[in-house]
Order: sequence, then C-alpha cells, then structure tokens
Amino acid sequence: MTQTSDRVMIIGPTASGKTDVAVRLARMIDGEIISVDSRQCYRLIDIGTAKPDADQLQQVPHHNISVLDLEESDTATAFLERATEWERDITGRGRRVIYAGGSTLHLQGLIQPFDPVPGPDPENLEHLQQVAESEGVGTLFEKLEAVDPEYARRMNGLNRNRIIRALDVWMQTERPFSSFHRQTHVTKPDDLQVFGLRWPRKMLYDRINRRVDQMIGQGLLEETRSIIDSGYSPRLQSLQTVGYRDAIDYLDGTVTFDEMVRSIKTHTRRYAKRQLTWFRRWPFVRWLPADGADSEELARIIAADLNKR
Repeated sequence: MTQTSDRVMIIGPTASGKTDVAVRLARMIDGEIISVDSRQCYRLIDIGTAKPDADQLQQVPHHNISVLDLEESDTATAFLERATEWERDITGRGRRVIYAGGSTLHLQGLIQPFDPVPGPDPENLEHLQQVAESEGVGTLFEKLEAVDPEYARRMNGLNRNRIIRALDVWMQTERPFSSFHRQTHVTKPDDLQVFGLRWPRKMLYDRINRRVDQMIGQGLLEETRSIIDSGYSPRLQSLQTVGYRDAIDYLDGTVTFDEMVRSIKTHTRRYAKRQLTWFRRWPFVRWLPADGADSEELARIIAADLNKR
C-alpha cells in the first residue's frame, strides 16, 4: 500500500474506542502514536485515565504516556512543545505520526497554533496564592466568573492552578484567558487528516457506564489509595480528574460507594457532551460510524482513505 506523508488525527468523545483504532492503524501504516490526553501524561494514574494496556504499548510505540510526575504542572502549550519534538523524531525515522485523544484544547493547538500567551508573572502568582490561602479558591473563582465567564463555564470543578493562571493572564493583558484559545474559525493544515469516531448517544453513554464499572473492578480505588498513601496531596492538579476526585471523596468518607459510582458516570457523560459540542465546530472532521464496524474495520477505512491522497 502506497503511503502518504500526511499526519493523522483520531478524535472522539471519551470511551469511543480511539486507542484501539489508533493501535491497529499504526500497525497498518508503520506509525507511532502521540496521546492527546491531558491526564495520560502523568505517572501512576493509569486505570482512571484509560491508558493503553501493556499489550497495546508493546505493539506500537506511544508518546505522552506517563512522562510527568503527579506534582508537575502541565498545559496545552507545554504539550504542544513536547508533541513537536516527538513529531520531528518520528518523521525523521521515516514513520507516520498518529495523534489520538479527546482533550479538546490540546487537539485544537495541534490543528491551529494558539495566540501567544504571556508567561507567568511571579508577583501576580504570589498575590493570587495569598488570596487563595486567606479567602479561599471560591473568591478567586468569583473573580474569574466576572472577567472571563467563558473559561469559568468550561472549568470542571475549582481547579486552583487553572484559576490562578487564567487570572494572571488577565491581569497582565486585560484579555480573558479564553480569548487566547478561541474555538471558532479553526483552519486545518493540508497535511493533517482528521477522523472522528461517532456513536449514537445512548450507545456512547452505555459504553461510558460500562467503562466506569470496569475501572472500579480493575482497582481504581486501590490505585487512588496507593497514591495518597505514598504522600501525594489529594489537591494536586493531576488528581482533580473525574474518577480520582470522586474516589478521593469516597476514601475520605464524604460520599458512599454508590454515590461515587453515580458521580463518576454522570461527570464522564457530561464531559463527553462537552467534547462533542467542541468537535461540532470543526467541519473538516471525517466522522466514521463506530457502531457499525469493529476497530480493525475502522482502521482499514482510515488507511484506505489515506492511500487515496
């Protein structure tokens, strides 16, 4: 099969089967996978982030998997810097780049570079940290709602680091942080082909519910307990993630087991809905009905499409 030099991107909501399709496609087109996931990059949080399993990692080289410690902060911009280096290395060895994931801001940065965002201002950060300590993160969030309601709406929970970073940028530029990451008028590069996995909503939600049950069965609670027992703060940015945040609440005794399960499923479904809303703004995605084909068939469809170009 004749190959093109196009980069490939496989997107879709959480639990849509992106990893399995990407692994099968990589084997067909001699590719390597860069995970576009804002949490799979962290070590130790494996089950709740649905990282590729050992067999998948052995079949195909993966990048952006378990490269950061839980205490390290990460941003979409930092991810793009890593991805650029990996892409250069992969193509330099004559292999194909396959991006696979559902972190919308990271994906958008790969498609169209962000506006330059100013670096952190130490004085602003010190002031904002003092406010957080003395008055609480809720006070900062109220300020964020006033100056950048769009970014505040997109936030899932009171993420202290993200709130402080957004306010720091606003203090420096008098521009909302969200204005640097606009979702409109995104233009796809000619050398990037984007494929999406589409499921009927009821089937997708059923897949999400089953995945949550599977994660708990695989040891999500035990994994979370091990992380906390190792001395990591439950307030870390990396642990403010659906699944781990709920597991921490259960281990603290603030919710029951059934409440924890319901919360994870509900928040994951809401996350999938937000992903789909974002993706609908991209007219260049070739959507593939995933309910009518298995992962192998979907990968072959993508490979055949690439071969036509």
